[in-house]
Amino acid sequence: MVCEYGSELKRMVEVARVHTENGKLADYIPALTKANPNDIAVSIFDGQSTCFSEGNYNQRFTLQSISKILTLALALIDHGEEVVFDKVGMEPTGDPFNSIVKLEAHKPSKPLNPMINAGALAVSSLILGESANEKVDRLIAFVCQLSGNDFLTYNAEVAQSEFETADLNRSLAYFMKQHGVITEDVEELLSFYTKQCAIEVSCEDLARIGYVLANKGKNEDGIEVIPADVARIVKTFMVTCGMYNASGEFAIKVGIPAKSGVAGGILCAVPNKMGIGIYGPALDEKGNSIAGMKLLELISERYELSIF
Repeated sequence: MVCEYGSELKRMVEVARVHTENGKLADYIPALTKANPNDIAVSIFDGQSTCFSEGNYNQRFTLQSISKILTLALALIDHGEEVVFDKVGMEPTGDPFNSIVKLEAHKPSKPLNPMINAGALAVSSLILGESANEKVDRLIAFVCQLSGNDFLTYNAEVAQSEFETADLNRSLAYFMKQHGVITEDVEELLSFYTKQCAIEVSCEDLARIGYVLANKGKNEDGIEVIPADVARIVKTFMVTCGMYNASGEFAIKVGIPAKSGVAGGILCAVPNKMGIGIYGPALDEKGNSIAGMKLLELISERYELSIF
């Protein structure tokens, strides 16, 4: 066990927990309102045999937008950079994650990056598979390989809840179909997308995935799970776009490649050092875990983890 974190990490969790009262659950996805807004947890994995965890770390939650970095990695493995970045750009937007503004204003009308919803939909359309279910099976197998957990699946209730309330994402998808960014059936794409977002994980799963990304695509046994260049590209997007339109502030205050999701998860990859998984479902106004952000500030400052 990573004993050097000890009671100090537990203290930081409790310091961060008080911030949960200033956040709110993602109520626009009804199934996510069942979470306990007071939960906060962290797991740290540095390649040893055991994660070190504190807080409500046994609570499972859905990936939501954290899945965007995983589908990006799989799409890059499936097709390579040229094909993927013909469909989606590489630039931050500064807009909310579900905004359609840049799609309308930018020519050609492709999404500016894979971390906004429009970009994630474009990337998801590239995942190989004959159906939504075949695609999600491939993605789950990939996430199992990254996390070392062979028992992951998606939460059907959350997926259905998202599918039924996905009208804005449908609008984004139809806009992109009109402009040739995607070609497949929109409902089939939304079926896959909502299931990918509903894949359930724990903090430890996130920490272990983060470790692989942090260590150039290799797991703790030195086995390459993803190509080093794919891990590099993914980490770069995590820095520039991973925390929605709070990514710049997060880079200054925390300085760790990270990707958040509206179920309250945050996946972090500290290059050449460790992976960190965070859970705290009470969100700030930009869709990031409000206590999780504070906890990462404390951890990064205490252990000098900023890459800058």
